[in-house]
Amino acid sequence: MLEIDINAESPKDLLHQIKDVIGGRIEEKWNEHNLIFDNENAVGVIKFMPFDWGVNLLDFDVKFYKEIILKVKANDFNPIRFIYNYNGSFKHRFGINNEEKHVEQFHSLIFTNKTGGYNYIHFPKEEKLEINIIQIVRKKFLKKRTTNASLLNDRLYEIFVDTDHDYRFAHYGALNLKMSDFIKKMKKIRSKGMVRVLKIEALVYEMLSLHIEQHNKFQRGVQLPTSLTKTELKIIRKLGSNIIKDPSYPYALEQLSMKSGLSQAKLQDGFKFLYTRTVTEYVRHVRLEAARDLMSNADLNVSQVVYSIGFTSRSYFSKIFKEKYGITPNEYRKNVLNNLILEETAA
Repeated sequence: MLEIDINAESPKDLLHQIKDVIGGRIEEKWNEHNLIFDNENAVGVIKFMPFDWGVNLLDFDVKFYKEIILKVKANDFNPIRFIYNYNGSFKHRFGINNEEKHVEQFHSLIFTNKTGGYNYIHFPKEEKLEINIIQIVRKKFLKKRTTNASLLNDRLYEIFVDTDHDYRFAHYGALNLKMSDFIKKMKKIRSKGMVRVLKIEALVYEMLSLHIEQHNKFQRGVQLPTSLTKTELKIIRKLGSNIIKDPSYPYALEQLSMKSGLSQAKLQDGFKFLYTRTVTEYVRHVRLEAARDLMSNADLNVSQVVYSIGFTSRSYFSKIFKEKYGITPNEYRKNVLNNLILEETAA
């Protein structure tokens, strides 16, 4: 087991202090700092990206060959940390006690500590870890013009405005499969330079809002659907992902029920919880999103798009497209073509 003392004065220090113990090399490009391992201690990457107003991202995509404990001291750099566990597991505790709390896959943790306190984050060995950590430096973040901390629930408000770090706080979140979709999007970004930074920053704020939304639900006493287990919710999430991959398939509630082994009632409960839509509404939403993407391609006309994504009536498609986006498919298509012509002319 390796215990690494983290006594960071800035967000980037953590990366260097891990490197000093575990090894590896740090590569920097376009505001992205990657600590890359491939040695007897670990294989993988820990990414650090700073943004404006005291927001930064730590992203672990690594397998440790030894148990690792980060002993993180809360000093002047003592952010609120919003952690989402996309893959694997880890444990957390404060230095004042010995009881570790286990954070499972697809679960989250929000925590901060008093000045001078210690946070222990315990990573297992031989386990693929994909962990997303959003860190908020409160003094800087609260200076942002659009930050309105008063809209937070009372408990989070108390923590956000605690710029002197007088309070210790931890919230262990329930299963959250929505956040994993944002992690997937982040991993698929292939842009470079400023565009890449802006895309990742936008997803960071989306995830931060989901963390806050989940804590609000906890404060209101909103729980997971009692009719569904965590395993069943994961099955439903996989169905949702499959629908995105193949929107043209003629999905039916009965067929999905047989395929998943879940009752129709459980499917409806699960889709409403995960996607705030019934099964039928979700399928229609996915098809409309796919249609809009396809119509951005100059090679396909509206009729070709309609039938390629599983709709059988062009008039029905036009009706629901306008209801959703406030513009007809033909008008949207015309705007796309005009933009393409302008871009070609400018080039």
